[in-house]
Amino acid sequence: MAGPVGAGARTRLISLAVLLALWEAAGQIAHSRVAPPLSKVLVVLARETASGALLENLGVTLWRIAASFVLSMVLGAALGIAMGRRPGLDRALDVWLTGLLNLPALVVTVLLYVWFGLTEAAAIAAVTLNKLPTTAVTLREGARALDPQLLEMASVFRFSRGRVLGHVVLPQLAPYFFAAARSGLALIWKVVLVVELLGRSSGVGFQIEVYFQEFDVAGILAYTLAFAVVVLALEWGVLQPLERRALAWRR
Repeated sequence: MAGPVGAGARTRLISLAVLLALWEAAGQIAHSRVAPPLSKVLVVLARETASGALLENLGVTLWRIAASFVLSMVLGAALGIAMGRRPGLDRALDVWLTGLLNLPALVVTVLLYVWFGLTEAAAIAAVTLNKLPTTAVTLREGARALDPQLLEMASVFRFSRGRVLGHVVLPQLAPYFFAAARSGLALIWKVVLVVELLGRSSGVGFQIEVYFQEFDVAGILAYTLAFAVVVLALEWGVLQPLERRALAWRR
């Protein structure tokens, strides 16, 4: 088990190193303010880190991501499982879910800011509402795919509701939870920056907007790089190990 995982990590690191080397070479060749090399971006990154601005803005953004992620996963999973197990509820709420799923993130964000003001609660609600329908749709399909024979077996052996949930339902739903979590984080990373750019006075999105006004591409790329490093760290260091552990029974 450790062999393929270690090989996969090495392959990713080599691929990342090649990308960074190409970035540096292209920037040196272009020699343009709008296409700075990696070395110049790292200088800006070090400056922002030393001043404390990077860590402060990154911390605020990560807080918004965490709050929105938890809310959207809990509410979306509950809604999706309920719709998947109750056809009547599914028919009643399907048009609502479809509408919210196809509503542009920008529209949701602008409307919430107009209705509730440029507040932290409105920002988190905007990100949550953009993520919630994808979670609900994914978990609805998982609830529909539950094996009825396993549920019947649990009934025959008179499992308690807790045992049915822990030993029959959740193991079958685990792949859908992780699919919703990974796709949801990919969406939340993008939406939260838009929300910050439009109506917050802190965070990575806000700082990118400031550098955009100053036409400072190196600054934009420095914050983008820092954000990308955090994203990859969470994906490789948290989500993938948890997924392998949760789904080990399938192997």
